[in-house]
Amino acid sequence: MTSLKPMESAILLLIRCIISIYTFVTWPVYFVLQKPWKIRANRSRLRAVSLTHGDDFILYRSVTEISDVHARFLQDKIDTMEKVFRFAVRQHGQKCALGTREILAEEDEMQPNGRMFKKFLLGDFQWRTFTQTDSEAESFGRGLRELGLRSRENVVVFAETRAEWLISANGCMKQNMPIVTLYATLGDDAIIHGINETEVSCVITSQELLPKFKNILPCTPNVTLLIVMEDPLKPLDLNGYDDTVAVLPYQEVIRLGDLSSKSGCLPKPDDTAIIMYTSGSTGSPKGVIMSHQNVVNAMLGYTNVTTFYENDVYMAYLPLAHVLELISESIWMLFGIPIGYSTPLTMTDKSSKIKRGSQGDASVLRPTIIASVPLVLDRIHKSIQEKIEGGPAITKAVFNLAMEYKNEWTDRGYETPIINTTLFKPIRALLGGRLRFVLSGGAPLAPETHKSLKTTLCCPVLQGYGLTETCAATTVMDPDDNSLGMTGGPLTCCDVKLVSWEEGNYRIKDWPNPRGEIHIGGTNVAVGYYKQPEKTKEEFYEENGRHWFRTGDIGEFTQEGFLQIIDRKKDLVKLQYGEYVSLGKVETQLKINPLVENICIYADPTKLFPVALLVPNFDHLKSLAEKNGIELNTIEELCSHPEMAKLVLGELQKHAVKCRLQKFEIPQALTLIPDIWTPDSGLVTAAFKLKRKTVQDRYKASIDRMYS
Repeated sequence: MTSLKPMESAILLLIRCIISIYTFVTWPVYFVLQKPWKIRANRSRLRAVSLTHGDDFILYRSVTEISDVHARFLQDKIDTMEKVFRFAVRQHGQKCALGTREILAEEDEMQPNGRMFKKFLLGDFQWRTFTQTDSEAESFGRGLRELGLRSRENVVVFAETRAEWLISANGCMKQNMPIVTLYATLGDDAIIHGINETEVSCVITSQELLPKFKNILPCTPNVTLLIVMEDPLKPLDLNGYDDTVAVLPYQEVIRLGDLSSKSGCLPKPDDTAIIMYTSGSTGSPKGVIMSHQNVVNAMLGYTNVTTFYENDVYMAYLPLAHVLELISESIWMLFGIPIGYSTPLTMTDKSSKIKRGSQGDASVLRPTIIASVPLVLDRIHKSIQEKIEGGPAITKAVFNLAMEYKNEWTDRGYETPIINTTLFKPIRALLGGRLRFVLSGGAPLAPETHKSLKTTLCCPVLQGYGLTETCAATTVMDPDDNSLGMTGGPLTCCDVKLVSWEEGNYRIKDWPNPRGEIHIGGTNVAVGYYKQPEKTKEEFYEENGRHWFRTGDIGEFTQEGFLQIIDRKKDLVKLQYGEYVSLGKVETQLKINPLVENICIYADPTKLFPVALLVPNFDHLKSLAEKNGIELNTIEELCSHPEMAKLVLGELQKHAVKCRLQKFEIPQALTLIPDIWTPDSGLVTAAFKLKRKTVQDRYKASIDRMYS
């Protein structure tokens, strides 16, 4: 770490003095205007109460009042997704609904290393109104009927996130055709499994993914129709496909629907809306059956959490095959919030597909709301830290001072508008500069990342907890919640029950807070698993007129009614001397270290300590090597060098101590892995969750060597 020079130390001292004088003079004004006592009171207000409890369980229910929209939906019996979209069109007809950025051209751009990369030349967002979106969905649904599809016939949607994905799904729902969602990053075997298990004849895909079907179609004999969402630049090549399979452009289906006189076939609340395949972290992907009633009630649960405004804009980039994104976009449509579509390759000005000097999607759209996952938020946090660490010592000192100052006053209930609009303005500008809040779900968010982004983005980062089996709805933080590591209180659509797990030493009578396995019951809980009655019986059950799901996650409720996820039954390993190591918890803490691109912790129950399989960040690994006099150029050379594993392990252990991990939780041996773990490798799911068993099997020799 570079120390400050005498002049820089003097400047920093002067800045501290100015801040102290400014704070002393302006504090009475801020006290009157910002009313911090009210903010502190809102933070500590009750979110949930325990209704009933037994010897081994305790049940919690939200105390939040339902919103006006929620009450109206109950009164008007809006209980299917088709009715929800129809309501949105009536309310917001000519308002912008779905926006797609125009791709003007694709050009070659020379990189500093001499390589040529393809870059997009992008225009403005082109918008469909709610009325236009509804008309297109109507035509698409009728077009499917003209092509011979019937009501209640499953249709697979296998495509990247884009406006046509949501429109085609809406069109299917207008004809009561359940949509089957598959991640665009799934491997061929998982795609074939989903298509064959649901016995679909029609698959909706994109031009970019179409070539995959040359290998897939011979293994999916029921498929007779492929509908392809066109690429704006490249012509659609339909050669090389079997004559038994018709391949039609998306716009041709719309044209058929425009000419059709077929009416809609409206769904009922209990009809299946979605069969959503999980990413398959513990085996083959499972198809979760969601009824229209399930999805609508999950949406309504979220309407009670926060307020939406006329000028709100949402930026969509997560996979629509992920339940968080699909529920999010449905909610924004309900409230008339425009949705602008982006991709990780075009999101920011520095994204890999953005031409140098051009604006990324966030700079053009300037969203007020985004949904994200910890993997993305960790990368944003790391990039901010890297930029600060790589700058002058005085810049780092001033930045840390600002973070410390803001966190101190935020904890007291105050805003810091001057710091927000000056020092943190460039960071906020990365995502457009107008964010009101960020939703985070899909996995636990590390407290350090949570705190850092909440401070630097100058907006709440609202962590939620939900599963595909609960339609993404269980708990969520509200904007008044200033806690870290929590997932907020229960939503109004469900009850949350903690059940003692004696084997793991988690009991509802634990002090100071009850702990146990999380069970979720309510109208948002999915029907079950598609064609898996035994698995459904194992995970779902009926009790007191409610449908319940056993999550396998371990939770703890605070006195205010906040839920914290503290463990997972399948991730817990008992070591030789009886200590329990939560593999997921350790991974979450270590992932935020800049050296870590990905990590898998393994613990042998017959041993005294865990070990780590670590995919390093190449730039940071190379920097660490150079600091220690090791001059190597490739990641393979660095990972195989005998000293590098020791150096990285030392850095990781220091980081673990800083994160307050117990000694028995800290890896005592480490193997560096030069290969990036992608869904294609089979080591992570389409949602980039570890396939723990697959990783352990692949690297069994390395694990054995570490323990020897």
